[in-house]
Amino acid sequence: MDLRPTAADEAFRAEVRDWLGEHLRGEFAALGGAGGPGREHEGFETRLAWERELGEGGWIGLDLPPEHGGRGAGLDRQVIWAEEYARAEAPARVNHMGEHLLAPTISHFGTDAQRERFLPPILRGEELWCQGYSEPGAGSDLAAVRTRARLDGDTWRIDGQKVWTSLAMHADWCFAVVRSEPDSERHRGLSYLLVPMKQPGIEIRPIVQITGTSEFSEVFFEDATTDAANVVGEPGDGWKVAMGTLGFERGVATLAQQIGFGRELDAVIASARETGATRRPEIAARLVDAWIELRTMRYQALRSLSDGQPVSASMSKLLWGPWHRRLGELAIDVRGADATVIEAPYTLDGDQALFLYTRADTIYAGSDEIQRNIISERMLGLPRG
Repeated sequence: MDLRPTAADEAFRAEVRDWLGEHLRGEFAALGGAGGPGREHEGFETRLAWERELGEGGWIGLDLPPEHGGRGAGLDRQVIWAEEYARAEAPARVNHMGEHLLAPTISHFGTDAQRERFLPPILRGEELWCQGYSEPGAGSDLAAVRTRARLDGDTWRIDGQKVWTSLAMHADWCFAVVRSEPDSERHRGLSYLLVPMKQPGIEIRPIVQITGTSEFSEVFFEDATTDAANVVGEPGDGWKVAMGTLGFERGVATLAQQIGFGRELDAVIASARETGATRRPEIAARLVDAWIELRTMRYQALRSLSDGQPVSASMSKLLWGPWHRRLGELAIDVRGADATVIEAPYTLDGDQALFLYTRADTIYAGSDEIQRNIISERMLGLPRG
């Protein structure tokens, strides 16, 4: 990838900055980047209105081809948009699942009818989606899913349970990996279904955390239904489609994520200077390492976008997950014992939230152990297990 911007790239960057400067005002600007991981409850209705504002401006689905409603933007412009959005501290998106996961999946694997039905409401910011992958016995090991689906005439009937489903209580639709062939095992016999969430056969139970919030939910399917046509790809081909979705998930959003990481690191450095922690050699070395590693991650992310190798996404995840968790630990160590005190009622400051929420970074979206398995088996050719 040639990292030197062209004149057209710079003109596009100016267009993005101008639009954000004009529209990111009032209640939208007041959110100041709210709604990230662990904070999905913050300003939800305002962020939903912001999603529609983005849709009206044509800023959703930039990567989709024009015939599917997008702008056909290349990687360079996708990166520019993601970075400028992060720099502007715009609100965290409420439909990441719909835009960045499902829309490219439908564009690539779906039928013309599916594209006509599902892409326009996503691009307008009107229909929200959740992801039905994880189950009580199938987290990072997606091939172990047990939720069942059977084709009954022109209807799929679904029974089972999903868990850790982000924003399920707000979603209109769910894309779910289910076992559609009886007695099938592992990667075989899975299907990728699009399921409406507002129906009697679905029960959503929010998982209430110690913070009092519940961005995750359990989702129970009991004779839930969806049309036979709402299978993406062929029945039984769900593993391939699901892996395609995961590949889209780890795209340019990783580069925007790193802008946020940079702001967090700057805050930790400022705290270290304020507390005098920079005079402690161990803390100073960790700060320098964090700065170097963040820049290394950027170049790895750019390389993964340009080489198109699936394992590159696993390498990026294996870099940023542990790095972000270590940053949370560093933020607490910089402040010392004072950082362990929480005001009542339960309220976290920025460093405390960073420490607690980043504990999950090495687990969700594929644990570190799973990423190492993918790299060892698919890149290095090592045996399974």
